[in-house]
Amino acid sequence: MTIGKQLRRVALCAAFLPTVAETQTLITPEAFLNAVVGKTITFHEIRSGMLVGTEEFLSPTLSVWRMEGRGCVYGQITTPNGQICFLYDDAPDGVPVCWWPFLHDDRLMVRLARFVGSETQEVRSVTDDSLNCPSTPVG
Repeated sequence: MTIGKQLRRVALCAAFLPTVAETQTLITPEAFLNAVVGKTITFHEIRSGMLVGTEEFLSPTLSVWRMEGRGCVYGQITTPNGQICFLYDDAPDGVPVCWWPFLHDDRLMVRLARFVGSETQEVRSVTDDSLNCPSTPVG
């Protein structure tokens, strides 16, 4: 079953946040994580279609992110206020990056959880492949 179908099924059965538009349904970060843990997914900027990066969800609290041409960065995952947040090891300010996950016309998307200068990314692929990043942190 595809991630979109899994999330659609959960959307019908679970208590999701209210619909923000007719074709956009916010989903809980927990439902998002349940669908992606153990998977590696690619994120593409919605307007340009360019690859932003690839993230492997190692557990509900740990991921590893890799942008093209860069090394791996591990992130601690939290889920405050209906958002999914990532505090990456290389965050210069120690502030997590937070997103609202949602479905739009059967496509899985994430929107940066801020109202000014926000961006939207689309999940384009979901695989069982590992990013083969070294030294997964413990803790």
